[in-house]
Amino acid sequence: MNVIKLKDRQELDRRTPSMPWYVEKFINYKLPDLSPSSLLEYVRDYETFLSWLLAEGLAAGPTFRDITLEELEKLHMDSIDHFKMFLATRQQLSNSKTTISRKLSSLRSLFHYLSQIAEDEQFYPLLKRNVMAKVSIKRTHKPKDTAAKLEGKLLQEQEIDEFIRFINEDYGRDVATNKQATFAYLRNRIRDTCIVSLILNSGLRVSEVVNMNVDDLDMKKKLLYVYRKGKNDDTFKTPVYFRQEAMRDLQQYVSLRDSQYKAPKREKALFLAIANGRREGSRMTKRAIQEMVIKYAKRFGKPYLSVHKLRHSFATDYYLRNDLYMTQEQLGHASPETTQIYAHLTDKTMAEAIDRQKRQE
Repeated sequence: MNVIKLKDRQELDRRTPSMPWYVEKFINYKLPDLSPSSLLEYVRDYETFLSWLLAEGLAAGPTFRDITLEELEKLHMDSIDHFKMFLATRQQLSNSKTTISRKLSSLRSLFHYLSQIAEDEQFYPLLKRNVMAKVSIKRTHKPKDTAAKLEGKLLQEQEIDEFIRFINEDYGRDVATNKQATFAYLRNRIRDTCIVSLILNSGLRVSEVVNMNVDDLDMKKKLLYVYRKGKNDDTFKTPVYFRQEAMRDLQQYVSLRDSQYKAPKREKALFLAIANGRREGSRMTKRAIQEMVIKYAKRFGKPYLSVHKLRHSFATDYYLRNDLYMTQEQLGHASPETTQIYAHLTDKTMAEAIDRQKRQE
């Protein structure tokens, strides 16, 4: 099991016992088919809903485990509408439309299982009335809408090389007067350049970068072997191609990984960091990589850049040179519909490129 899934499984095992027995039953039912990360999101969504039921007096409580099936059966559509309003307006939750749809979808999955699949000892459904069956969950975004939101927020053409070069060379001059920032930069410059170069030349997700081990890198074939999102088979790693442009950065980092980060032999992670107070390097976290990219992006003058937008930047560039299905395969998308956002993005990119060429002529 990869590192992130292992942590999520541990967190799932910690949280699930606080749920009602029928939620535990649902989680166990889904465990063979869904990743621990997905199930943990389900549990978090149920915590939000069950807390709301208790706060509104729609369940007697006093704890989650005391909320009964009968109390779920008595819920009206008005109650679900009020819950949706709660999610949309409660400031500290700050839920987007996508998040609200996901939380409602999590509830609908649970209610469907209880009313259509799970049975009591007399072979009757556990839930006699399913209010969530009446709830319509609208699609929150289409590929064209997603493309519109990304427009102008990605690296294009020469900017990809410029951003990599900025991390490798120019950032140091920007922070030259800050001793602490300079020390951290000099220690991690080659590693940071390598990570960004790799994402911009392969389209990897941040979780895939975090989970990579040294043995997952095949320089000769220009392949990386990664656990792909949505695939619950921890015995198989998917080969992912990286472009030649990332080769030099990878070679530089691999050559100093052991000496720079004092990696113990037991540490298999490709990308390491030395935590404060520690002498040996350990696997980088998702948060560390995300914060690292944001740090450089702000100095580069593109504060809206994130790890995922680097992936989008690669995908747009890759799609311009290949077709939809090659891009889908490279990115590990389950459906070509997800990949279609790059068709909309590249229409705009190509139009801008043609306009620039005409102006130069």
